Amino acid sequence: MKTIDAHQHFWQFNPVRDSWITDEMSVIQKDFFPCDLKPVLQQNGFDGCVAVQASQSEEETEFLISLAAQNDFIKGVVGWVDLQANDIEERLAKYKSIPVVKGFRHVLQGEPQRDLMLKPEFKRGIAALQKQGFAYDILIFPDQINFSGELVASFPEQKFVIDHIAKPYIKRKEIDEWKRDMEKIAKHENVYCKISGMVTEADWKAWKKEDFKPYLDVVVEVFGTDRILFGSDWPVCLVAASYEKMLGIVKDYFASFSQNEQDRFFGLNAIRFYNL
Repeated sequence: MKTIDAHQHFWQFNPVRDSWITDEMSVIQKDFFPCDLKPVLQQNGFDGCVAVQASQSEEETEFLISLAAQNDFIKGVVGWVDLQANDIEERLAKYKSIPVVKGFRHVLQGEPQRDLMLKPEFKRGIAALQKQGFAYDILIFPDQINFSGELVASFPEQKFVIDHIAKPYIKRKEIDEWKRDMEKIAKHENVYCKISGMVTEADWKAWKKEDFKPYLDVVVEVFGTDRILFGSDWPVCLVAASYEKMLGIVKDYFASFSQNEQDRFFGLNAIRFYNL
């Protein structure tokens, strides 16, 4: 095992639960299961993937665990658990006995309280993750990078990874503030970054490969090649690009890098980060 897609999703489409999938995203208003992804990964030379939660319930975590039990190419699960629950330690102990569960995520980008991650209850949950050796995926918009910087500073031994390069405003070509904030958070060596989800932050119908280069330059400069992970964000990426086109953006960008650096980005860093 060497090549890993470190970020993708599965779901049985439910229009009420999955209301974030709007009508303009109709291409993904349907079920997506391992049987849909497996041939795509094989065609594109990937050995496995990490399945990440798409809805906020422990049922979602159980759903992903069950899919992983039936499909050995799913090498890890990033689930959801109520980090603010009083019994968080007990809840995590249950998942600790299931080796495929590697970490957890909360949809912070959608929270009305933008600094929710700094609440004492939330931080207590992160402390519990650290104790059990789980990773934490940071899903945020750019206005939350500095709050997240405060969070990661409080837990220097905890492994964090920023999803989707913190969703910069690629469509509007805004970069300066995001760049400054990413430079700051990248100083924390326990923080990694997934190069994923970029096409959905660009102009879905009219993006060009060069739109992404300034953002990729920043991420690679501030995180280096040891703390970046490739993720497709399949099937969400399909609203703006096929798997092949999305992959082509980063393959082209990293073509001039050494084989060792490419190997780290396309799998070895994910294997190390998630302990796959």
